[in-house]
Amino acid sequence: MKLYYSPGACSQASHIALYETGLPFEIDRLIKTTKMTAGGEDFMQINPKGYVPTIKLDDGSILTEGAAVLQYIADQKPGSGLAPKAGTMERYRLQEWLTFISSEIHKSFSPMFNKDTSEEVKNYARNNLTKRLAHVETQLANKPYLMGDHFTVADAYLFVVVNWSNIVGFDLSPFPKLKEYMARVAARPAVQAAMKAEGLLK
Repeated sequence: MKLYYSPGACSQASHIALYETGLPFEIDRLIKTTKMTAGGEDFMQINPKGYVPTIKLDDGSILTEGAAVLQYIADQKPGSGLAPKAGTMERYRLQEWLTFISSEIHKSFSPMFNKDTSEEVKNYARNNLTKRLAHVETQLANKPYLMGDHFTVADAYLFVVVNWSNIVGFDLSPFPKLKEYMARVAARPAVQAAMKAEGLLK
Protein backbone atom coordinates (compact mmCIF):
# COMPACT_ATOMS: atom_id res chain seq x y z
CA MET A 1 0.00 0.00 0.00
CA LYS A 2 1.04 3.59 -0.58
CA LEU A 3 -0.37 6.40 1.54
CA TYR A 4 -0.48 9.91 0.09
CA TYR A 5 -0.37 12.37 2.96
CA SER A 6 0.18 15.94 4.04
CA PRO A 7 2.10 16.50 7.31
CA GLY A 8 -0.26 16.86 10.27
CA ALA A 9 -3.39 16.68 8.09
CA CYS A 10 -6.21 14.20 8.70
CA SER A 11 -4.20 11.69 6.63
CA GLN A 12 -2.00 11.33 9.70
CA ALA A 13 -4.72 9.15 11.25
CA SER A 14 -4.27 6.65 8.40
CA HIS A 15 -0.50 6.89 8.83
CA ILE A 16 -0.86 6.03 12.51
CA ALA A 17 -3.19 3.14 11.69
CA LEU A 18 -0.69 1.71 9.21
CA TYR A 19 2.03 1.72 11.85
CA GLU A 20 -0.37 0.14 14.33
CA THR A 21 -1.00 -2.79 11.96
CA GLY A 22 2.69 -3.47 11.38
CA LEU A 23 1.97 -4.03 7.67
CA PRO A 24 4.47 -2.87 5.02
CA PHE A 25 3.60 0.43 3.33
CA GLU A 26 5.06 3.39 1.50
CA ILE A 27 4.29 7.09 1.87
CA ASP A 28 4.37 10.00 -0.56
CA ARG A 29 3.79 13.60 0.49
CA LEU A 30 1.31 15.84 -1.32
CA ILE A 31 2.72 19.24 -2.18
CA LYS A 32 -0.43 21.32 -1.90
CA THR A 33 0.79 24.30 -3.94
CA THR A 34 1.57 22.25 -7.03
CA LYS A 35 -0.72 19.23 -6.51
CA MET A 36 2.32 17.09 -7.25
CA THR A 37 3.77 14.55 -4.84
CA ALA A 38 7.28 14.57 -3.40
CA GLY A 39 7.83 11.42 -5.48
CA GLY A 40 7.01 13.30 -8.69
CA GLU A 41 3.46 12.06 -9.36
CA ASP A 42 0.58 14.24 -10.54
CA PHE A 43 -1.74 13.91 -7.56
CA MET A 44 -4.81 15.04 -9.50
CA GLN A 45 -4.39 11.98 -11.71
CA ILE A 46 -4.35 9.80 -8.60
CA ASN A 47 -7.24 11.46 -6.76
CA PRO A 48 -9.17 14.10 -8.77
CA LYS A 49 -10.72 15.34 -5.50
CA GLY A 50 -7.30 16.77 -4.76
CA TYR A 51 -6.99 15.97 -1.05
CA VAL A 52 -5.65 13.38 1.35
CA PRO A 53 -5.83 10.75 2.70
CA THR A 54 -5.57 8.66 -0.43
CA ILE A 55 -4.18 5.16 -0.59
CA LYS A 56 -3.07 3.13 -3.55
CA LEU A 57 -3.78 -0.54 -2.94
CA ASP A 58 -1.56 -3.41 -4.00
CA ASP A 59 -3.68 -3.97 -7.12
CA GLY A 60 -3.22 -0.33 -8.15
CA SER A 61 -6.74 0.79 -7.26
CA ILE A 62 -7.32 3.98 -5.25
CA LEU A 63 -9.32 4.45 -2.06
CA THR A 64 -10.17 7.88 -0.65
CA GLU A 65 -12.03 9.49 2.30
CA GLY A 66 -10.63 9.14 5.80
CA ALA A 67 -13.30 6.96 7.39
CA ALA A 68 -13.19 4.46 4.51
CA VAL A 69 -9.39 4.41 4.41
CA LEU A 70 -9.14 3.88 8.17
CA GLN A 71 -11.56 0.95 8.15
CA TYR A 72 -9.81 -0.62 5.17
CA ILE A 73 -6.45 -0.44 6.93
CA ALA A 74 -7.91 -1.89 10.13
CA ASP A 75 -9.51 -4.76 8.23
CA GLN A 76 -6.17 -5.77 6.73
CA LYS A 77 -5.05 -6.81 10.22
CA PRO A 78 -8.16 -7.98 12.12
CA GLY A 79 -6.08 -9.11 15.07
CA SER A 80 -4.88 -5.56 15.68
CA GLY A 81 -8.18 -4.60 17.29
CA LEU A 82 -8.21 -1.36 15.32
CA ALA A 83 -11.80 -2.03 14.25
CA PRO A 84 -14.44 -4.45 15.55
CA LYS A 85 -15.62 -7.19 13.24
CA ALA A 86 -17.88 -6.07 10.36
CA GLY A 87 -21.57 -6.60 10.99
CA THR A 88 -21.31 -6.35 14.77
CA MET A 89 -22.93 -3.62 16.83
CA GLU A 90 -19.45 -2.58 17.95
CA ARG A 91 -18.50 -1.92 14.32
CA TYR A 92 -21.49 0.38 13.93
CA ARG A 93 -20.37 2.17 17.09
CA LEU A 94 -16.99 2.69 15.46
CA GLN A 95 -18.67 4.09 12.36
CA GLU A 96 -20.74 6.32 14.62
CA TRP A 97 -17.56 7.76 16.11
CA LEU A 98 -15.83 8.16 12.74
CA THR A 99 -18.84 10.03 11.36
CA PHE A 100 -19.09 12.26 14.43
CA ILE A 101 -15.39 13.12 14.33
CA SER A 102 -15.56 13.83 10.60
CA SER A 103 -18.71 15.93 10.46
CA GLU A 104 -18.77 17.58 13.87
CA ILE A 105 -15.15 17.97 15.03
CA HIS A 106 -12.98 17.93 11.90
CA LYS A 107 -15.27 20.34 10.06
CA SER A 108 -15.52 22.64 13.08
CA PHE A 109 -11.76 23.17 12.90
CA SER A 110 -11.76 23.92 9.16
CA PRO A 111 -12.90 27.61 9.33
CA MET A 112 -10.16 28.39 11.85
CA PHE A 113 -7.45 27.49 9.33
CA ASN A 114 -8.79 29.87 6.67
CA LYS A 115 -7.35 33.38 6.92
CA ASP A 116 -10.33 34.71 4.94
CA THR A 117 -12.88 33.39 7.44
CA SER A 118 -14.62 36.18 9.36
CA GLU A 119 -14.24 36.34 13.12
CA GLU A 120 -17.99 35.79 13.43
CA VAL A 121 -17.76 32.48 11.58
CA LYS A 122 -14.70 31.46 13.59
CA ASN A 123 -16.53 32.17 16.84
CA TYR A 124 -19.45 30.07 15.64
CA ALA A 125 -17.03 27.24 14.86
CA ARG A 126 -15.34 27.55 18.27
CA ASN A 127 -18.69 27.43 20.09
CA ASN A 128 -19.75 24.41 18.08
CA LEU A 129 -16.44 22.69 18.76
CA THR A 130 -16.76 23.37 22.49
CA LYS A 131 -20.13 21.60 22.54
CA ARG A 132 -18.83 18.61 20.58
CA LEU A 133 -15.72 18.22 22.73
CA ALA A 134 -17.87 18.42 25.85
CA HIS A 135 -19.61 15.28 24.58
CA VAL A 136 -16.24 13.58 24.02
CA GLU A 137 -15.17 14.59 27.53
CA THR A 138 -18.16 12.79 29.07
CA GLN A 139 -17.50 9.70 26.95
CA LEU A 140 -13.90 9.53 28.19
CA ALA A 141 -14.87 9.86 31.85
CA ASN A 142 -14.45 6.16 32.67
CA LYS A 143 -12.49 4.62 29.80
CA PRO A 144 -9.06 5.13 28.24
CA TYR A 145 -10.23 5.13 24.60
CA LEU A 146 -13.39 6.02 22.70
CA MET A 147 -14.49 2.40 22.34
CA GLY A 148 -13.35 1.28 25.78
CA ASP A 149 -10.08 -0.42 26.69
CA HIS A 150 -8.79 -0.83 23.13
CA PHE A 151 -7.29 1.75 20.79
CA THR A 152 -9.13 1.91 17.44
CA VAL A 153 -8.90 3.92 14.23
CA ALA A 154 -11.44 6.34 15.75
CA ASP A 155 -8.83 7.24 18.36
CA ALA A 156 -6.23 7.85 15.66
CA TYR A 157 -8.62 10.21 13.89
CA LEU A 158 -9.73 12.06 17.02
CA PHE A 159 -6.14 12.53 18.16
CA VAL A 160 -5.08 14.10 14.87
CA VAL A 161 -7.94 16.59 14.61
CA VAL A 162 -7.91 17.60 18.29
CA ASN A 163 -4.16 18.11 18.00
CA TRP A 164 -4.96 20.96 15.60
CA SER A 165 -6.04 22.94 18.68
CA ASN A 166 -2.33 23.70 19.16
CA ILE A 167 -2.18 25.31 15.72
CA VAL A 168 -5.37 27.38 15.85
CA GLY A 169 -5.08 28.33 19.53
CA PHE A 170 -8.15 26.48 20.78
CA ASP A 171 -8.04 26.04 24.56
CA LEU A 172 -8.47 22.46 25.78
CA SER A 173 -8.18 23.29 29.49
CA PRO A 174 -11.96 22.89 30.09
CA PHE A 175 -11.56 19.23 29.05
CA PRO A 176 -9.16 17.51 31.49
CA LYS A 177 -10.14 13.96 30.48
CA LEU A 178 -9.58 14.82 26.83
CA LYS A 179 -6.17 16.29 27.66
CA GLU A 180 -5.20 13.10 29.51
CA TYR A 181 -6.44 11.09 26.53
CA MET A 182 -4.38 13.17 24.10
CA ALA A 183 -1.23 12.54 26.14
CA ARG A 184 -2.04 8.82 26.33
CA VAL A 185 -2.47 8.53 22.56
CA ALA A 186 0.57 10.72 21.82
CA ALA A 187 2.75 8.27 23.77
CA ARG A 188 1.85 5.31 21.56
CA PRO A 189 4.83 4.13 19.47
CA ALA A 190 2.79 4.19 16.24
CA VAL A 191 1.79 7.81 16.85
CA GLN A 192 5.39 8.77 17.55
CA ALA A 193 6.54 6.94 14.41
CA ALA A 194 3.96 8.64 12.16
CA MET A 195 4.74 12.09 13.52
CA LYS A 196 8.48 11.55 13.07
CA ALA A 197 7.99 10.28 9.52
CA GLU A 198 6.00 13.42 8.73
CA GLY A 199 8.73 15.64 10.14
CA LEU A 200 6.66 16.78 13.12
CA LEU A 201 8.90 15.25 15.80
CA LYS A 202 12.67 15.02 16.02
